[in-house]
Amino acid sequence: MSAFSLMITVTNKVNAERFQRLYDEMGATVSYTSYGRGTASSAILNAFGLERAEKAVIHTVIVDELFPKIRRELERRFVIDVPGTGIVFLVPLSAVGGKRQLQLLLGDQEFLKEEESALKNTEQELIVVISNQGYSEQIMDAARSAKAGGGTVIHAKGTGGKTEKFFGFVLAEEKEMHYIVVNVRNRDAVMKAIMEHAGMRTKAQAVCFALPVTAVAGMRLIQPTADEGEAAKG
Repeated sequence: MSAFSLMITVTNKVNAERFQRLYDEMGATVSYTSYGRGTASSAILNAFGLERAEKAVIHTVIVDELFPKIRRELERRFVIDVPGTGIVFLVPLSAVGGKRQLQLLLGDQEFLKEEESALKNTEQELIVVISNQGYSEQIMDAARSAKAGGGTVIHAKGTGGKTEKFFGFVLAEEKEMHYIVVNVRNRDAVMKAIMEHAGMRTKAQAVCFALPVTAVAGMRLIQPTADEGEAAKG
């Protein structure tokens, strides 16, 4: 069975297209890119030979066994170990909104579907929702109906070699990414509500997956109340 992860690439904006071309060649043809700036201090930047340049953050869902091949090519073509080139890391997925959505996220990658399950000792999870722009309120209303708290929305653009529609979902266009941290007990209910009220058959065309969160600070709103805690024990 295949295991899946979110591969996150952070690099200078000018290098983003080079990374994406490599991912396309390896079969990871569906990515979502957002932009920002690094936050490292001047002393750290100087020590590692880095510049305070605009950064590109590329989000790509991959089959885990593909990553060693990608890493070898990153080392060979881009000399990824040289400071200032970028960083690429994996975060394991614990759930996906559905099989069709998994096919959309994986692009041309081959995989064997395994059952979704939460990682042990994980109390919170991050639900990532990718949707058409302008439907944040619809998505968050659906999430809150299943006892989710607040969320964060960032703008992104679908990138990669494919631009055609996949079950009506246009891959390469402006998108919104919603980050919603939930208690692991509510994860499935929140994802189900989003799929029912803002999924592929709606104008929002949302797809979603979940990532394990191993530590949380300042998330009191998603912690169980005293009453919920007693109910869980019962």
